Parts: sequence; C-alpha cells; structure tokens
Amino acid sequence: MGIRGAIPIRFEDVFPNGCFMVGEVDQVKDFEASTATKPVYARDKTTGEFVWQVTVIDCDPDAREKTVKVKITSPVQPVPPAAMPGLPFIPVEFGQLAVTPYVNGNGRLTYSVKAREMRAPRNANSTPAASAAVKHTNVSGKEAA
Repeated sequence: MGIRGAIPIRFEDVFPNGCFMVGEVDQVKDFEASTATKPVYARDKTTGEFVWQVTVIDCDPDAREKTVKVKITSPVQPVPPAAMPGLPFIPVEFGQLAVTPYVNGNGRLTYSVKAREMRAPRNANSTPAASAAVKHTNVSGKEAA
C-alpha cells in the first residue's frame, strides 16, 4: 500500500457541520525530552516546526467524539479568529488538514488530526451551528424569527 504517514483530507470531510474552539492554543511538550525543570517543546518530524494544540467541539450531532484535539504545525503560535458576538465559543476552520489513524489504549480505532493553519470559517453562516447562532434583526431593530 502506498499510504505513508498522515492522510490529507478536506476540512468539510472531518467537520461537515463545522467546529468551535474551546480553551486556548497550547504548545505541545515533548514529554520524552522534557525534564521537571526544563520543558522541551515538540517539533513536527516532517517540517521541524513547533506543534500547537487546540481543542474543538465537533458540531456534528452524530459525531462519536464530541471534542477533538487538533494539532497545528507552525513556527509561531497560531492566533485564533476573533470571537463572534453572542456565541460562547469561537467558530474555526483548519487548512491543510491530515489525519493519522491509530488504535488507542482501549483497542478502538481513532484519528490524530493535524493542520497547517487555523482561521475563521470562510462563510460563517454556511454551517448549521454557526447559522443557528446568528440573530437576524429587521429594520425596526427587533429580532426576527
């Protein structure tokens, strides 16, 4: 089989209903190289860039895992999009996404999700989760149905 390493995949295939960022963008530690007094941060084996991690909520109501950790390779800390008024979480989209399947400690198939960029959704109203959160007002300024 010719598949080596991560499998490139479209954002829409992983998160068809979009996703929301929860928490912060954290730098991933290299636990094997770190000591109690000196942290060493993980670098991507292919690019040599730092690895960052963000937790997202998958907006797919049928998703088996509701929260997903997405790792982002970047020389600097990725900056999340601006928060949207009225939403408790930040809608995000990832570019240059890839997944690596593996069997977890419970013997269940799962995926490691990596990206090269994080950005605001291209069309914030295109996902069901984002459009449900947007309030529409009429000319009088009252909320419309």
